[in-house]
Amino acid sequence: MEDGAFPWAEIVRPLLDWYASCARPLPWRRDTEPYHILVSELMLQQTRVETVIPYYERFLRALPDLQSLADADEETLLKLWEGLGYYARARSLQKAARVICGELGGRFPDTWEGVRALPGVGDYTAGAVLSIAFGKPVPAADGNVARVASRLAGISASAADPAFRAQVAGALRGVYPAGACGEFTQSLMDLGAGVCLPGGAPRCGACPLAGLCRARRDGRQGELPLKTEKKPRPAAEKTVFLLRCGDRIAVRRRPEGGLLGGLWELPNADGALDAAAAAERLRALGVEFALPLRARPGARHVFTHLEWKLRCWEAACPSPSGAGLSWPDRSELERGYALPAAFRKLLPQEK
Repeated sequence: MEDGAFPWAEIVRPLLDWYASCARPLPWRRDTEPYHILVSELMLQQTRVETVIPYYERFLRALPDLQSLADADEETLLKLWEGLGYYARARSLQKAARVICGELGGRFPDTWEGVRALPGVGDYTAGAVLSIAFGKPVPAADGNVARVASRLAGISASAADPAFRAQVAGALRGVYPAGACGEFTQSLMDLGAGVCLPGGAPRCGACPLAGLCRARRDGRQGELPLKTEKKPRPAAEKTVFLLRCGDRIAVRRRPEGGLLGGLWELPNADGALDAAAAAERLRALGVEFALPLRARPGARHVFTHLEWKLRCWEAACPSPSGAGLSWPDRSELERGYALPAAFRKLLPQEK
């Protein structure tokens, strides 16, 4: 890394001392069980810490060890993940548990090659598991850590650049402190999450590395790391049908693969359908319903690379009907059906 011979070794002691007194009290830091670290890291991918905490605690109450996760049925797994999004992470986590409990005889791998080969595990997650759970000098360099490194060393680079992240990992690997690898990894995580903030607003006065930071010295905190231009997120219009028969609501299973694959959904169609077109679509599905349809408040749901604009029509149905539809009552829906947030936000509020 072209960093003008930045003294990476000098960040270790100040960071560890700061972490000892300022570490976030997160539930996955209560122990170094690798299963717990793996669950937390996969949940934390593209998801805020405060969102993850209740999911993590509920998940481990239901599936306290690798074997229970490996043995869980998919409906239970996805219900535990409901609302957390990015459901492929849940399936990858279970695949990893099955690899460990099956092919590896129940022994969690403790080498780079072994952890990296687990389903759903990339370089960052492998580094987090190995350093935190096994005390190995393996960096976990994500966008937060890359941002910290860019400012510390005064390097004009994008924190999203995989090549730069690899350079950061290489620089950090040489200074990992024996006996405190997990604490060092987590101190970098906390520094990026709470002090060296994105958007040009770092809290330099609270930073234990302020005296070493070249961006601060040169007044470049606002320009580093380099910003990458975000591509516009495409939007798709959908019409969602809230079909009610007494206290029952119609849902159907989404096709396997693709966005939200294999989860449950409210019946829907592409496009923003008016009342007449919506009624025609329901007839095509074989649904018996009363007219007129009732317009309900729509919603907007944002995925990483896509936005849905949702129009919603409610229909009263004299009896459960319609091809491929299931009709759980509200309590059954809450207990046993993994319904993504995009559709859940259209459900009527329970009184």
